[in-house]
Amino acid sequence: MTTEQKVLRLSIAVTVLLAGAGILFGLLSGSFAIVFDGIYSLVDASMTMVTLLVSNLIAASTSAGPRRGKLAERFTMGFWHLEPMVLGLNATLLMGAAIYALINAVGSLMTGGRDLAFDHAIVYTAVTVVVAAGMAVFATRANRTVRSDFLALDAKSWIMAAALTAALLVAFVFGHLIQGTRLQWVSPYIDPAVLALVCLVVIPIPVGTMRQALADVLLVTPPDLKRHVDAVASDTVRRHGFASYRAYVARVGRGRQIELFFIVPSGWPPRMLEEWDKIRDEVGAAIGGEGPDRWLTIVFTSDLEWAE
Repeated sequence: MTTEQKVLRLSIAVTVLLAGAGILFGLLSGSFAIVFDGIYSLVDASMTMVTLLVSNLIAASTSAGPRRGKLAERFTMGFWHLEPMVLGLNATLLMGAAIYALINAVGSLMTGGRDLAFDHAIVYTAVTVVVAAGMAVFATRANRTVRSDFLALDAKSWIMAAALTAALLVAFVFGHLIQGTRLQWVSPYIDPAVLALVCLVVIPIPVGTMRQALADVLLVTPPDLKRHVDAVASDTVRRHGFASYRAYVARVGRGRQIELFFIVPSGWPPRMLEEWDKIRDEVGAAIGGEGPDRWLTIVFTSDLEWAE
């Protein structure tokens, strides 16, 4: 599993299996918390499928070959812009599902809770904790090599799933142990109460992803990258005697878009194109990050209007 696409395919398959099992065991046990866990997983799996599609498009558009040529004809600016859109939509749907479940949980608490079969619930949650924890470790290790925002979000989702299902497991074990005791009256409230707590934990988690996705969609300039580009451009102006420069920087998903305009003093003697290309090579090497996900444009002009 050395590519983003392979890891995502495995994640989708495991998520769909757990989702189906969650809905089945939730209905058998009468636990809306488990049903929500299954539905939540289905939403996550559907968005991971969209993520995989976008990942394939980005990989195809930045690689060589006939497929790349066909895509480049229709999408000359690439597919990086789809990545923050998908991440933002994913985070929004997950938050929406959690808010809806929280409302249902509060309503159930206000109407006396619900009885459930704790044995079925314990079996499902125990298996799910093991599987989710294993997938979290797997995705995290795979992303050390791949370094993908998609895999980072997927690993975070598995960690969250393992932690929340572990909370469900503890609650269900407690509910099973108090059967036949003076605390049995608490049993109907365990499922909606733990569901409400799970939702309160889940709702804020995608906020960071939503914020970053919105920043990417709006082409908000990353401060660190802008400082680095400014430092490289300022040094280039000083070494080559240019009048000034203008830098435009944006982060779009995994893509880094950089446009540099160097203002050349009027009346300079002409130079060969190879000389200007050599300066471009120097600037590109100093900026770093060369690869399919860097979009770097370097322009030399004596007319400031072309740079603003």
